[in-house]
Amino acid sequence: MKQKRVTVRDIRQMKGRQPVVMLTAYTTPMARLLDPHVDVLLVGDSLGMVLYGMDTTLGVTLDMMILHGQAVMRGSRHACVIVDLPFGSYQESPAQAFRNSARVMAEAGVAGVKLEGGAEMAETIRFLVSRGIPVLAHIGLQPQSVHALGGFRAQGKGQDEEDAIRRDARAVVEAGAFGVVVEGTMEPLARALTAEIAIPTIGIGASPACDGQVLVTEDVVGLFSDFTPKFVKRYAELGDQVSAAARAYAEEVRSRKFPGPEHCFGDKAKSR
Repeated sequence: MKQKRVTVRDIRQMKGRQPVVMLTAYTTPMARLLDPHVDVLLVGDSLGMVLYGMDTTLGVTLDMMILHGQAVMRGSRHACVIVDLPFGSYQESPAQAFRNSARVMAEAGVAGVKLEGGAEMAETIRFLVSRGIPVLAHIGLQPQSVHALGGFRAQGKGQDEEDAIRRDARAVVEAGAFGVVVEGTMEPLARALTAEIAIPTIGIGASPACDGQVLVTEDVVGLFSDFTPKFVKRYAELGDQVSAAARAYAEEVRSRKFPGPEHCFGDKAKSR
């Protein structure tokens, strides 16, 4: 029997009942490994840095997001799959956001899209939701706006920033977002927002009190080491294992230990 996927409605109903588990995935093999254990797989624009070696997420294109969304859908059966809208694909107007979101939904077959921005994106979120496109909002530290924010720094320091993030949270709820990622935000503020708003908060560098948590999988398993944010916990060091495996392979090839007879076709030596 075909497994039932987690839906955006399921995620919304987890508010205050059960923590939402979310990880990023960009490829079919990784999606297969993560799918049984998570509620949401996020095809994040972080793939620009993690997979393509970009300095920021700003160079990621819509076509890239759709291709990786398709790959993750092929590798998952259970998790709700959400795709990031990349920089420049939704900020111009609600109509632009709808055209590109519709492409993502139709071509990748995912459950919804994620976009960055609070009060300034409320009209766009409302426009998308009213036309059948579920939206996961993203407030606090917004990587696509990192230059305008003055770099990667914690948000919500001081009353003005705190008030602005509170306005953003209320705005995305009223616009119809089914959940909101709260990134790089002072812990007391993220905790308070979780208690104040009616949709799930998904924390990343925010608070353990959030309704769920998300991390970049490659950070979690040690496959991305360019930098490690304070909020990341490493659960494995697969990068070291990959490097060790490559070193052992190289040594065996150079010493002609690999391939052996058991790895070859029609080699009588293996039966001697």
